Amino acid sequence: MSDASTAPASPARRRAGRGSGTPRAAPATSRYRRLQHRFPPTPVVSEDELEAIHDASLTILEEMGMDFMHAGAREILRKAGADVKPGSERVRFDRGLILEAIKTCPSEFTLHARNPERNIRIGGKNLAFAQVASPPNCSDMVGGRRAGNQADFRNMVKLAQRYDIVHCTGGYPVEPVDLHASVRHLDCLSDIAKLTDKPFHAYSLGKERNQDSLEIVRIARGISAEQLEREPSLFSIINSSSPLRLDTPMLQGIIEMSSRNQIIMLTPFTLAGAMAPVTIAGALAQQNAEALAGIAFTQLVRPGAPVVYGGFTSNVDMKTGAPAFGTPEYMKAVLAGGQLCRKYGIPYRTSNVCAANTVDAQAAYESVFSLWALTQAGGNFIMHAAGWMEGGLTCSFEKFILDCDLLQMVAEFLTPLDVSPAGLGLDAVREVGPGGHYFGTAHTLERFETAFYSPILSDWRNFETWQEAGSPTAFQKAHTIWQRELAAYERPAMEAAIEEELDAFVERRKREGGSPTDF
Repeated sequence: MSDASTAPASPARRRAGRGSGTPRAAPATSRYRRLQHRFPPTPVVSEDELEAIHDASLTILEEMGMDFMHAGAREILRKAGADVKPGSERVRFDRGLILEAIKTCPSEFTLHARNPERNIRIGGKNLAFAQVASPPNCSDMVGGRRAGNQADFRNMVKLAQRYDIVHCTGGYPVEPVDLHASVRHLDCLSDIAKLTDKPFHAYSLGKERNQDSLEIVRIARGISAEQLEREPSLFSIINSSSPLRLDTPMLQGIIEMSSRNQIIMLTPFTLAGAMAPVTIAGALAQQNAEALAGIAFTQLVRPGAPVVYGGFTSNVDMKTGAPAFGTPEYMKAVLAGGQLCRKYGIPYRTSNVCAANTVDAQAAYESVFSLWALTQAGGNFIMHAAGWMEGGLTCSFEKFILDCDLLQMVAEFLTPLDVSPAGLGLDAVREVGPGGHYFGTAHTLERFETAFYSPILSDWRNFETWQEAGSPTAFQKAHTIWQRELAAYERPAMEAAIEEELDAFVERRKREGGSPTDF
């Protein structure tokens, strides 16, 4: 297996003149491509209260510590000055070590795509949306709920390419369990590289998968290993095993990715009352401790490596133990997470989530709560932005369409008002005068197609015409829309030499057996 850190650009790619990573034809992008926050973020706690959460986090790392289940990772931490006892996985951190390590975290950086027009700027005021990732099931109105499979996986990836409001895939939009786990990553990442020209994600489930992912993205972009190291082109979500553990595959993923200057999004999975204290403040203190420990580790692997602080604290139904999302508690945790990220100067990852089991009012209002919270919190990178259902157990085709509608509403909300002379429209007011209407003025006709947000699902017509059309629900309309958009999908261009090299790599790694499944 070739090592992504040393592999040069292939002769075929050099002959094709592809070293720049620029595609033959870059498709046009919409006005939603580069979103930015325009409003001051909303604090949910005072500065003193934020400091209390921060201090509690550092106390957790000093007194209770955190299990690092990878011997090599513990050695890196021991050399950096952490308290690592021989024969123990427990690591305790002096707060000065943590605070000094995170100083090298970049506050803003670029995630590169094979189409440079699809590059994503992460951090600062930037906002980007990633498709739903990792559900074991998928569903649609006609086919019902079913186990993830390659056909549905590919169809969801194609839909992600169709909508510019979805800036990238966030992982496998549904887990294709009909592909063997040892080679699944090869087929899936090869598909994503071909079916989209947007950035993508690699799962940290063993060294070989990380290395294969790095090689696939290098080949797909048509660049050398050196350019890949200069230009972060892959991201990986690293989840701590709450409470207070980072397991071997996750730590190996940090080592593989951070050492090559690729992006880590460190995200504790802290559900209050289950894997964290039942109080939101207590859960946040634990979330922050786990996040800071993992983020500090990325910087000890490679100072300046791009890293994102991930927040995923929510609550559970205390009667059943089922996770709850899109709740007021989730909103407060999202807002507090944003405050912590601003304190540390680290980009913020959060999520658009719900716990609904079907595309109904619950699915909509829980997602709206999630989106409002992450917008007010200044979230930079939004996982599960389109398609998430059932607390992450299902990827829904219709929910994907509903979410795209919501995301475009967020984008329009963030679009500045036009207060230029043309935007103020005084000439139109002079033309119409008292008692007239503006439907036929030049000012209106010039803006006929772009005056207002054009909804995907909303029916802005009267009851009678809606009834004549068959009284379609949002669920029914979404079903029709995703099928129409899938039929209209066109695969983005990829150089023949690039595709041949990608296919050859995937086939070779399959012959070699892919990656171990016993990590």
